[in-house]
Amino acid sequence: MQAVQSYLQVRRACGFELKTQGKLLRSFATYSDAMGKSHVCADTAIEWAGSARLVERRARRLGEVIRFARYARAEDPRHEVPPPVFGSGRQTRRVPYILSPDEVRGLIRAASQSGRETLRRYTYSTLFALLACTGIRVSEAIGLRYEDITSDGLLIRCSKFRKSRIVPLHESAQAGLERYLERRVTYAPFDDHVFISTVGKPLIINDVEIAFRAAATKIGLRCSPGMSRPTPHSLRHTFAVRALEACPDERDHITKHMLALSTYLGHAKVANTYWYLQATPELMSGIAERCERFVMGDQP
Repeated sequence: MQAVQSYLQVRRACGFELKTQGKLLRSFATYSDAMGKSHVCADTAIEWAGSARLVERRARRLGEVIRFARYARAEDPRHEVPPPVFGSGRQTRRVPYILSPDEVRGLIRAASQSGRETLRRYTYSTLFALLACTGIRVSEAIGLRYEDITSDGLLIRCSKFRKSRIVPLHESAQAGLERYLERRVTYAPFDDHVFISTVGKPLIINDVEIAFRAAATKIGLRCSPGMSRPTPHSLRHTFAVRALEACPDERDHITKHMLALSTYLGHAKVANTYWYLQATPELMSGIAERCERFVMGDQP
């Protein structure tokens, strides 16, 4: 357990949160101590990881022990590094659900007509519109405060990966946000959160998901078997894909466009932005066309 705590402290000092990983490693340490093992034992680790019901979870649990064991073995060779008998544990990300322009407009319209004519209508129609036109995360949107709306755009403070950034706003988005704030101010004048519920409290993600599902059901959004379902985060995915579809053709322009989009979205790695290239047939056909031109000897 002491070695686990040391490992977690070092990685957290590097900026990692390790909430789930910490729980798993402490569970493994407790299990190992109960088995009388003072160092990482490969058989014990495999037995502990194998107690999970799903193979994917077994692979993830064992993967965390393997990373910890490599760290611990650097100082004490008595620690064993278990073999990855359950696989790599890396999950393949599904292609995101991408909404059409008509579906985005339909969602916003459905939210603006939901329930009684209260602040709730304006809250969720404005929120969904803001997510669609900026691509910010849901957590970032509901965490916005009055002082985060600046002349340069939205100030996103220390969100995922502890990064802060400025997200520019189109003048139409700025105007829509200002109209909402004029209605919202009388509901909770002493709370500086931008988006609030009808009882004057800051929104929580569960509230947003419920409102989104209601609007999605109203306009008839469907999810095909084996495909991702539409969620509030789909608005962010849609923004990213449309931005990639608007990318210029030249190689230098593509590189700069991808890097700029990755920074804009607040991704930790540009590889997370490249994932969107598989999201629509238009993007995939564009990739295939450029690959064919490259193989035939033309400049891509």
